Parts: sequence; structure tokens; C-alpha cells
Amino acid sequence: MSVMKAPRDIARRLGERSRARGDGWRRETFTLPRLDARAKAREWFERYPKAAYMTEIEFWRELDDGRIEFVIRRLPSAD
Repeated sequence: MSVMKAPRDIARRLGERSRARGDGWRRETFTLPRLDARAKAREWFERYPKAAYMTEIEFWRELDDGRIEFVIRRLPSAD
């Protein structure tokens, strides 16, 4: 018997696996209204510039209610 999981639960579980592997990436998942999602992404790219932290949107999707669920990943420190 399989148990249905929400995409957020699946993303969290995959994130925990990658941390256990020690791949070095920091990931955070957000679920926000579209404008707030854009602002949050801008905030991360300003705080952790792509050139120094390799910051990127790893995954995103639009939910049925119009909110955006996305995962941002970055390296924990710049070289």
C-alpha cells in the first residue's frame, strides 16, 4: 500500500538525502504567491550572488492556487 505525499514532502525528503550525501549544497524550499516568490528569489540572488555562491533556482512549479513552489540552492560559502 503506497501513501500519497505532497510535492513539498518529496522535495524535503530529497533535500535531506542530498545533505546526508554531503553534496555541499544548501537548499531551501518556498511556497509563495507569484510576486512574493519573485521578491524572495531577488533577495537570495542579492544576498548570495551567483558568481560567488553558484546560487540558482533548482526547481519551480505553479500550484493550482497560483502560488509558486520553488527550491533555491547555493554553496554555503564563497571561495
